[in-house]
Amino acid sequence: MREPQRRRTVVAASSTWIAPGDSEPGDSHEIVGKNDLPPKDAKELIAWLKANPGKASAATVGAGSGAHVCLLYFQQKTGTSFQLVPYRGGAPVMQDLVAGQIDMFCAEASQTLSFLRSGTIKAFAVMSKARWPAAPDVPTMDEVGAPGMYISFWNGLWAPKGTPKDVIARLNAAVVDALADPAVRQRLTELGHVIATREEQTPEGLGAFHRAEIEKWWPIIKAANIKAE
Repeated sequence: MREPQRRRTVVAASSTWIAPGDSEPGDSHEIVGKNDLPPKDAKELIAWLKANPGKASAATVGAGSGAHVCLLYFQQKTGTSFQLVPYRGGAPVMQDLVAGQIDMFCAEASQTLSFLRSGTIKAFAVMSKARWPAAPDVPTMDEVGAPGMYISFWNGLWAPKGTPKDVIARLNAAVVDALADPAVRQRLTELGHVIATREEQTPEGLGAFHRAEIEKWWPIIKAANIKAE
């Protein structure tokens, strides 16, 4: 998933992990829609989509993009169906959402913030375990009766396989120190990032998280026969 999407900043080294920088929900995704879409909230959205299969249009930004996988995941978990419309990037999607030319989008939460604040689009739910601090009025999918629907983007730093352990340790320490800096933490929070706990900022923590992500998303990608463009 290469689309710039609230991000989880991670530092790792090929098959040798260094340290994660953000924790769940990371740069979580939100289900957002145009203002004149009939449903008022996420429960109504799911019911409306079920009552109108194939009617709604939802934007993606290419095969295998975060938005694409997110929307397939949403369909699978909610038993809904709608048209997937490919775009060349998130910016054109947001423009068309504001203009009412596309119904829905599964967007990077931080990407939606200025639009939500201006009231030009509406958010149905955030796909994370906790509400997003930058938009606390937006419920989680757990809260609207679709539990366990979590998707976030995270960033990573990898070093070549075989990098000496002492080098990995120094890189890890540098990132941990940077993420402890109050100014850095404030800026990341302003950008919508959720920083990992200190206990998670380890090579082992990143390795476990990365493996869990592969186990979660690969079956969905394989079942949808998604190929990289």
